[in-house]
Amino acid sequence: MKTIFPKDFYAYGIHCGIKKNGKKDLSLFFSSVPCVAAAMFTKNIFQAAPVKVSRSHVKNNISAIIANSGCANACTGERGMEDAEQMCGITAANLGLKTGNILVASTGVIGGFLPMKKVALGIKKLTCFVKSSQIDKNSGSVVSGCDDSCPRSQNSPISAVEGIMTTDTFPKQAFSSFKINGRTVNIWGCAKGSGMIEPNLATMLSFILTDADIEKAALNNALQRAAEISFNALTVDGDTSTNDTLILLANGSAGNKKILSGGNFNIFCRELEKVCMQLTKMLAADGEGATKLIEINVTGAKTMNDARRIAKTVANSPLVKTAVFGNDANWGRILAAVGRSGVPVVPEKMSISFGNLRVFNAGVPAHFSESKAKKILSGKEVAINIFLNLGSKRAKVITCDFTEGYIKINASYRS
Repeated sequence: MKTIFPKDFYAYGIHCGIKKNGKKDLSLFFSSVPCVAAAMFTKNIFQAAPVKVSRSHVKNNISAIIANSGCANACTGERGMEDAEQMCGITAANLGLKTGNILVASTGVIGGFLPMKKVALGIKKLTCFVKSSQIDKNSGSVVSGCDDSCPRSQNSPISAVEGIMTTDTFPKQAFSSFKINGRTVNIWGCAKGSGMIEPNLATMLSFILTDADIEKAALNNALQRAAEISFNALTVDGDTSTNDTLILLANGSAGNKKILSGGNFNIFCRELEKVCMQLTKMLAADGEGATKLIEINVTGAKTMNDARRIAKTVANSPLVKTAVFGNDANWGRILAAVGRSGVPVVPEKMSISFGNLRVFNAGVPAHFSESKAKKILSGKEVAINIFLNLGSKRAKVITCDFTEGYIKINASYRS
């Protein structure tokens, strides 16, 4: 299926020299029409320099996101802040914009400094791509402020996604195209991350672009709603990074009637949630060393918070995650995780199923086929369903199994 990219957006990724392995490490996402922006950031106290800079810029109209991988620019003090601001400033200068019109994001190893001379050259190259790919609507000629030696490139969203990858094994992108008042509206999003992932965002960068015309307050509301049931319902290992960044840009180029609230807002939210959920499932499936995606579904809780707390505790249990990896229907590990979640439950009312196979029923073991259980657990996607029978609230958390691969990746991450 051909990727649908929102109107008047451009994206490119290159290798500028941050990574020693020659893989792409610098990306630019650009809109030729200024955007309203919404964003969510890590709740870790140790916030990386690019997080702090983007927090201060996101209130402005935004035209571009400059992002790098291979270096988190986190816990780098005053120099780190200067480098993050400089990344915005260089991008702005090359595009004829103001520094405050640029957002910045970084991912990689904590505690290292960016090679800013290489980054500056990389940014110049990326902005040349932008200039060479745009066509003046009046004259039909290429818009370019670069000299003849400047490289040319077609719009390349996939290369931009590759430029923000670290331990990811594949690029993650999703999109949706739909109608609002007869006008076609597009949403495209990408994400990176496969470890240090926990609700309240993760070691995750996600950039979502839309050509919808939508009010800034509505955009913020839509992003909060979408993140709550997707990115914030994701955990790989229970760790929360210093650099988590989720950005949504809307440039209005679809020409729809401005979205404020009501039916059109609900349509936009529904489609945004679809894109975010697709990305979330890709992140979970690509958890470091993961072989399976796991959905923890908790129903019948007294409160939403109770349901989420139980689902999160089970999802973060190494014993549960390793049992699923081994295709072992060890429901006792699930029961133990629920019991230590801190949420009051009534054991005699609780039941557990793997998929539709009941293994624990109303407080006692259920008779079930071990071969059927193994078949369910052998699938690429495994559902663990927990029934509390105490109320009407429910929650879902998405995670993955734990394997030897997770240990190997994280034991030698810096090398």
